[in-house]
Amino acid sequence: MFKKILIANRGEIACRVIKTARRMGIATVAVFSDADRDALHVEMADEAVHIGPAAAAESYLVADQIIAACKRTGAEAVHPGYGFLSERASFCEALEKEGIVFIGPKPKAIRAMGDKIESKKFANAANVSTVPGYLGVIDDAQQAEKIAAEIGYPVMIKASAGGGGKGMRIAWSEAEVRDGFDRARSEARSSFGDDRVFIEKYVVEPRHIEIQVLADAHGNVVYLGERECSIQRRNQKVVEEAPSPFLDARTRAAMGEQSVALARAVEYQSAGTVEFIVDRDRNFYFLEMNTRLQVEHPVTELVTGIDLVEQMIRVAAGEKLPFAQSDIKLNGWAIESRLYAEDPYRNFLPSIGRLTRYRPPAEGKAANAIVRNDTGVFEGAEISMYYDPMIAKLCTWAATRLEAIEAMGEALDGFVVDGIEHNVPFLAALMKHPRWREGHLSTGFIAEEYPDGFSPPIPDSSQESVLAAVALSASLIEKNRRERFIDRLRASSGASREEWTIKLGDNYVEARLLEGLVTIPFDMDIEIEGKVSNVVTDWRPGDAVWRGKIAGQRVIAQIRPVLNGLRMDWQGISLKAKVLTPRHAALEKLMPIKLPPDTSKLLLCPMPGLVVSIAVVEGQEVKAGETLAVVEAMKMENVLRAERDLVVSKINAKPGESLAVDAIILEFA
Repeated sequence: MFKKILIANRGEIACRVIKTARRMGIATVAVFSDADRDALHVEMADEAVHIGPAAAAESYLVADQIIAACKRTGAEAVHPGYGFLSERASFCEALEKEGIVFIGPKPKAIRAMGDKIESKKFANAANVSTVPGYLGVIDDAQQAEKIAAEIGYPVMIKASAGGGGKGMRIAWSEAEVRDGFDRARSEARSSFGDDRVFIEKYVVEPRHIEIQVLADAHGNVVYLGERECSIQRRNQKVVEEAPSPFLDARTRAAMGEQSVALARAVEYQSAGTVEFIVDRDRNFYFLEMNTRLQVEHPVTELVTGIDLVEQMIRVAAGEKLPFAQSDIKLNGWAIESRLYAEDPYRNFLPSIGRLTRYRPPAEGKAANAIVRNDTGVFEGAEISMYYDPMIAKLCTWAATRLEAIEAMGEALDGFVVDGIEHNVPFLAALMKHPRWREGHLSTGFIAEEYPDGFSPPIPDSSQESVLAAVALSASLIEKNRRERFIDRLRASSGASREEWTIKLGDNYVEARLLEGLVTIPFDMDIEIEGKVSNVVTDWRPGDAVWRGKIAGQRVIAQIRPVLNGLRMDWQGISLKAKVLTPRHAALEKLMPIKLPPDTSKLLLCPMPGLVVSIAVVEGQEVKAGETLAVVEAMKMENVLRAERDLVVSKINAKPGESLAVDAIILEFA
């Protein structure tokens, strides 16, 4: 077994590998760029080596720097994580030449399966079912249009060296093929240094289901069940689960056996994932094989009890797999939610900045569930514009799917992140979505269920009662605290007021206390809209998370003080609450409403990013839908289009310029 390994990656996956290596008694070496000098993976590792500037192309993607770090520290092997150099055969070969072990497959398998075009040709030759498409390299948009017409719309334009949803576009028409081809090539070039793209048929109402395989150097190959990865946004996975609520035992076995056959054909070693697209009739088509550890590997680990990182290390060290296919059992259900630094209320645009507060839920067994949080950040860390916006991967396990979903909902309700925008409200709302809970999924789920983007759910009467109880209890506890200050000039006001009005967003909820004395811990009967509920909590002023029971039901909600009230977040609902006397509530209703400023004649930068191009000139007339500018953030290009017919009066930005969120790019007459 290795004595020391280097992790050629950053963020949560570097931290994840370090945890397993530490448990195995293996010393670890981290590498870091200028932007990651104070990162968590640097602190966790036994040693750390600086490898270059913030841009990945000048640090994490420079193989020579990684090899030099290995030589400098005496690392015997390299774990590449995912992304960066993890699927680059030339990197694997360069390590082998230096006598350094690559913890992953051999170059032959990486070349055969790592390139989407070549992998499809290989799969076809191996009689693996594939999606209809054109596997050759496409030279220009004109050729792309011709191929798309032959295949039949809709089509998927994909980068050959792509991954993570980058360099990928769906086109429903000739015009979208032209634009999508240019965007996919541009993203592929900037993200992977390879602008080759191919086109395949886009399967309508598809599910994205993948099979985890594990193989050693002695000819042993097993599959560890499947992962359902259909909840995606812009082809980027958001929520994953294992097993799939859709597959039956026969389909699972067929997909698994085909995946094993493919792995054997390329003499695969290490952990790998075979991705399939599955239609409504459970027909499945090979998409690609990822010759690395997948982001969503924790859900497989939770249902099988197998540490995939440990097995990768052991296989690389020459050991045999300690189990056969008959030993693999799927136990319970696991769900993973990816927490991203993005604003769900602004079409999920990236957000950067400092984590002023980062308090994940406690890991380990809680009630009938297990909570796991894979992360690479800490309170006070900075989310950089240079890398992917993932903050953490929150996972829950339980005996059944619905129990795992409920555990995930509670964990998300208690996950505190401040300082940046994030998608926790969206994930929490998703856990309550009826279609998700029923398991009726497709890769178009988010686009279909949130066609106009995500906005906080409007609470129903029962949810309003819960929120009112939380707000009122917090207000009474805070009032009790203030009145106990020993240097208070005025004496305590005595028994609490009986009648209260709680303003939740724009609605007013009436409440009445059935007891006059506030106790700490809080335990009172409160009548809300005519219904009596017992409210119990040990919340204290300053706590970001309210935990307790309302009418016997567990409730976990986040509350933050704002001007004259509280901001409340629960089950995806996000609103401002005010606890008022009935007289104050009557006066509040008479207050004028302040309208937001008119920005209809401005093009604002929707996220912090780099201006790639400006597509118009001053004085130009533009039609609705025409491209105005392209802004790049976190390795993704975002096309800004005209919402209606306009005339450009002023251009305030230029290509290459870095802009803050809401910076004015264009002004219109």
